[in-house]
Amino acid sequence: MISRPETAVGALTVLELLAQEAPPSAFDAVVHDARAAGLPADQLTHIERARELALSVQALFQHREQREAGLNALVETARDLTLPYTLTALLKVITQRARRLLHLDMSYISFPAEREGDFYVHSADGQTTALTEGMPVPGTSGLAVDVQNGSAPFWTPDYLSDDRITHSEEVDGVVRAEGLRAILAVPLRHADSFFGVLYCADRKVRHFSPHEIALMTSLADLAAVAIEKSRTLNRVQAEIAELELDISAAKSGLADAARGHGAQARLTDMVLEGGDLHTLARVAAEELDSTVLVLGPDGATLAPAGEQPERLPDSLARAALDAHHNRRPVPLADGTWVAAIAAGAEDLGTLVVRPADGRAGFDERLLEHTARTAAIMQLMLRSTTIAESQIRDAFFDDLLAVPPGQSEQLEERARRLSIDLNRPHVVVVARPEGGAQGRALIWASSYTYRKGGLRSIRDGVISLLLPGEDAGAAAKEVSDALTPLLEHPVTVGAAGPFTGLDPVRPALAEAMRCLDALAALDCHGTTASARDLGFLGVLLGDVRDVAGFIGDAIGPVIAYDAQRFTQLVQTLEAYFDAGGSPTYAAETLHVHPNTVSRRLERITELLGPDWQKPAETLEIQLALRLHRVRGALRPYEDGTAGQPTR
Repeated sequence: MISRPETAVGALTVLELLAQEAPPSAFDAVVHDARAAGLPADQLTHIERARELALSVQALFQHREQREAGLNALVETARDLTLPYTLTALLKVITQRARRLLHLDMSYISFPAEREGDFYVHSADGQTTALTEGMPVPGTSGLAVDVQNGSAPFWTPDYLSDDRITHSEEVDGVVRAEGLRAILAVPLRHADSFFGVLYCADRKVRHFSPHEIALMTSLADLAAVAIEKSRTLNRVQAEIAELELDISAAKSGLADAARGHGAQARLTDMVLEGGDLHTLARVAAEELDSTVLVLGPDGATLAPAGEQPERLPDSLARAALDAHHNRRPVPLADGTWVAAIAAGAEDLGTLVVRPADGRAGFDERLLEHTARTAAIMQLMLRSTTIAESQIRDAFFDDLLAVPPGQSEQLEERARRLSIDLNRPHVVVVARPEGGAQGRALIWASSYTYRKGGLRSIRDGVISLLLPGEDAGAAAKEVSDALTPLLEHPVTVGAAGPFTGLDPVRPALAEAMRCLDALAALDCHGTTASARDLGFLGVLLGDVRDVAGFIGDAIGPVIAYDAQRFTQLVQTLEAYFDAGGSPTYAAETLHVHPNTVSRRLERITELLGPDWQKPAETLEIQLALRLHRVRGALRPYEDGTAGQPTR
């Protein structure tokens, strides 16, 4: 109970309670006791005033304590933000600190989305649904509009009921799902750039004080610096990692270059010491850690090294042509590499290398150097042959350019080059299509070298002068070799056989006419010679070999008549004139139909069972007419004129 003097005692009691940090109810009890004691009104007023001052001082102390706690929390947060975090971990720390700083229910951070003006939630803390992480936030609604426009904090005590905010159904749905009421949005800025928003939210209506807003703004400023530092650190780390990769690649490249230089020096020393292709293949297999195979221009194996496969890939021939044409090694699907062994346009062979265990990393430069070394060795071994090959091709061009009758010098050159045109030869022509002329020319060089022939190319047509007696068979062989390499059927014409120098140009012209005839007949991808074309060959041939055509068509019948004095040729003419009727033919010949039938059986034995097919009958009838005309114009040429017939 308060005793007298009551005012002084009451004031002292209030000071004692203030010193003891008593709760507000203790101060109210002092005033209550004074009233109960019946103190005068003026004394009671002094005691009440003392209580109010004590409560004010106590509130001031609490505010300072809260401010000190907030500042301590900011200092602690700043210290935490200096630690190395990934961006995701850093944002998680920031959202957690924001919640604890103001004792809120939820906090999250949004960043600008790819679509200009929009945002998305990157990190959140305290959420109760799965609708926040990664949630898009339209830039035209919500608190982000005001924060972005004013670059200052914006808050609302009750989001859903606040008419100042531009609402969107998407954001409002998430706010309802989370049960949020009060929301504070603070911009994340660094220097003059704005790159996100820090949100703090409570699930009850709450009015944020200036102190709380200032505290969150300071946190946002610290967070912005930390985020920018983290981004910069990530960029620097990425650049450092890239530099480390570049340095590692450079070191590896230097090591490979040093190793390649040593291997090249070893290969060069081997050449200078007189090594052969077998030594080259062995050294290359060791340096490349691979199986090595050196092939000649004809595809024959010259030098193997290492365990060779049972069979070479089917695509090897085409890859070899590509390697020669492009002057670069060509990889196959199974890991095998193919490199050209060449000197200029001259095909000296092919280098086939299969890395051990099919590994992907491969020293392509060392492969190219190995191929060049093999080319040098081939040149050393075949220098005379290569020079002769080039001279032989030049001789063929001259042979086609010099007019007939002026071949004395060519004959002398042919003797020096050991070209014997007194042997039967044929001319084969092919026109590569689809941009494959370079590949076909490389093949032709190798092919004529193997066959002992000559090659030339004019106006996109490859011409081959080859030893042989069957032009059609030579054309078929060339087509069969070129078609798989060029990946499309090749049309080939041929002419011959012939002997001597003068027939070469006419034979080439005849072969070209055959090639043009096949194109005109829409027989692309086929082969033919003048003889294969039948009567078309007689029309196309520069040398009109009528006798040869007649001999091919009905020669056995003519010979049979000459030896046995029969009338099979006459019977054939009557048979065709009668439209293929033995009865009408018998009337024309004035013999019995059975006689005609027996003669037709004999003709079948001589010409074969297919002589009455349309194509054959056409050629037989043309041969019969040519035979009759020749007999009328030159009755004594075959020595049969005046001989009896029956």
